[in-house]
Amino acid sequence: MSESLNPAPETDESHDLRVAALERQRRLRQEPRFPGGPAADPAGSHHERRIRSFQPRRSRVTPGQEDALQRLWPKWGLDIDGQTVLDLPELFDGLPVVLEIGFGMGEATAQMAADDLSTGILAVDVHTPGQGNLLGLADRNGLSNIRVANGDAIILLREMLPPDSLDGLRVYFPDPWPKKRHHKRRLIQPEFLDLVAQRLKPGAVLHCATDWEPYAEQMLEVLTAHPRFENTQADGGYAPRPAFRPLTRFEGQGLDKGHVVHDLLFARR
Repeated sequence: MSESLNPAPETDESHDLRVAALERQRRLRQEPRFPGGPAADPAGSHHERRIRSFQPRRSRVTPGQEDALQRLWPKWGLDIDGQTVLDLPELFDGLPVVLEIGFGMGEATAQMAADDLSTGILAVDVHTPGQGNLLGLADRNGLSNIRVANGDAIILLREMLPPDSLDGLRVYFPDPWPKKRHHKRRLIQPEFLDLVAQRLKPGAVLHCATDWEPYAEQMLEVLTAHPRFENTQADGGYAPRPAFRPLTRFEGQGLDKGHVVHDLLFARR
């Protein structure tokens, strides 16, 4: 007779071991990878779960990035926990503040900060190596006008920023979520613009850039239709790349492949 394929019943001891292993995994997900650095899940269970417009990327942190995270996070980093409203004038020593959502490895952010020391940049991302890289760039170049925020930009906008507090918003090359069933994950949507309009000062500019043509068309459509935003281009179309937006390595690779990059600059009414 062949041996039964049914698994042996779970004993109390094996059940306890499995539960303990799952609990260890849960704690590891919630604990920071670097003590004193960015939290693994800063908002925790304080806010409702929702469809996110970003995909956390887990990749290797170099020794230099780790060093920057451990040394500089207490000075220039903050977790988006949704529990406190930020005092931007205090955080940036009175500078006007531009929010940047998604900065990759931070090279373009550091360049813009160096080119305009009179403006503070609150740079948000969930990519730990990029956070460490940007902190290191700021440190090496003496850029005290950068703060790095870790977590969900929607929670930051909704829970932690006062009305009319931002002098600008930059969203460069957000994830295009190209599959139709994922379009709902795209960041630039009417609901997002409703929230952004509450946080931008009158006249402040929302600047988007993408090399994904269908997403550029959606951005132009929803921004044009929104009653609280006005296209800075007289013809109602895309804008030339402003001199202050550096040509990034990622963008250069796209241009080499024949991609067309579109900039959109809309002012808050």
